[in-house]
Amino acid sequence: MRQVIIVGSGPAAYTAAIYAARADLAPLVIASSVEFGGELMKTTEVENFPGFPEGIMGPELMTKMQEQAERFGAELVYDDVTKLELEGEIKRVHLGSGEVHEALAVIYATGSAYRKLGLADEERLSGYGVSWCATCDGAFFRQKKVAVVGGGDSALEEATFLTRFADTVYLVHRREELRASKAMQERAFADPKIEFLWNQEVAHIYGDEKVTGMGLVSTVDGTETTKDLDGLFVAIGADPRTHLVHGQLELAPEGTVAVRGRSSMTNLEGVFAAGDVVDPSYKQAITAAGSGCVAALDAERYLSELPAELLARAAGTAPQPQPASA
Repeated sequence: MRQVIIVGSGPAAYTAAIYAARADLAPLVIASSVEFGGELMKTTEVENFPGFPEGIMGPELMTKMQEQAERFGAELVYDDVTKLELEGEIKRVHLGSGEVHEALAVIYATGSAYRKLGLADEERLSGYGVSWCATCDGAFFRQKKVAVVGGGDSALEEATFLTRFADTVYLVHRREELRASKAMQERAFADPKIEFLWNQEVAHIYGDEKVTGMGLVSTVDGTETTKDLDGLFVAIGADPRTHLVHGQLELAPEGTVAVRGRSSMTNLEGVFAAGDVVDPSYKQAITAAGSGCVAALDAERYLSELPAELLARAAGTAPQPQPASA
């Protein structure tokens, strides 16, 4: 049995592992068998993570976080969690291999998955002009022409942010009315750099080594048009990866795991959540990392209050039964 198991392998999970390992909790990190490292594994250069003034590639940043966690004693398992049993004093984590790991505390840091358009070239050109994060990648498109797909607050926030860099920002929306708040709409309509393409869907993304254009189809009459582009930002929402905890952890109205105040504590004792899976707003590597730190500190505090005998079992140092005195 472990003291703590961390489910996930993004900035929140690795930061939690670093703090938990340094606290001698010997954390076990369950990383995905395929998508380990989180969304940053799909990002090229990261310029806004503190400590890297020249920038750093997303996969390299995640590798460094992983190495730092392992340096302090965190153990990684590359497998997929198939089931979680989170109620009760001892938590159980079931893996695709059939193994079942037990722990006194679990940190759930599975992140979120950006919704995609479902186009074949979307994945191929990911990191080469196709992005899901204007804050992360907008600076690469100075004096360029870009498009944002979506019609909600996040899409208009992305489009408005991109006008700081790009010369032209197309806002592609499949309807003729936006879902965004009135304030966001007014700000976008007043921006001369934003051009609205109403009743349009992106059907094609063009480019060999990087994005060069997009093909649009009218949702009204089916006519097709093309636009030259340097970048395409998809802002049609993101879904927190909460499928493993449905029916066990309470969810917030936004669909994220609900936590108490600024803590990482969920509705179940000994279960903590961190990163994008609890964050409906910011979704940045640095905020996820900070959240992972909070989760590790909360877990350490929780464990410190458990009975010594139970902690000894988890640490593998349970005292041996003593012979009865004469």
